[in-house]
Amino acid sequence: MDRLFTRIAGAIARLAGQPAAFLLAVLVVAVWAATGPVFGWSDTWQLVVNTGTTIVTFLMVFLIQNSQNRDGAAIQAKLDELIRALDEAREQFIGIEHLPDTEIEEIRASLEEEVGCDNGKSATTEETVERLLKRR
Repeated sequence: MDRLFTRIAGAIARLAGQPAAFLLAVLVVAVWAATGPVFGWSDTWQLVVNTGTTIVTFLMVFLIQNSQNRDGAAIQAKLDELIRALDEAREQFIGIEHLPDTEIEEIRASLEEEVGCDNGKSATTEETVERLLKRR
């Protein structure tokens, strides 16, 4: 079931991200707007587009979330592998994405402090990158 959903969700996400999908959506809205005078701008006419867009939006939220979850998990796995493969990397960082937000923020602040300037001032991005490169 998971594999089937992943395949279907991936295929729909790829299709929905194409320029043709956007043009199709614009065309549907244009046709709907053009039919307004034919239906006398009725409540039913308005309900059609409201219902349609609500259903599509509702379903797309789940597909987007699935795609984001898979992308995030894949990136974490790749980063974990890089940490594992580098001799000087600290393996304690593997899996920190499972920690509460407050602990992750503390770790991030500690890392920023660690790569800061020796005089206690915050380093610029350029200085920080140079310092990290020199660690090798």
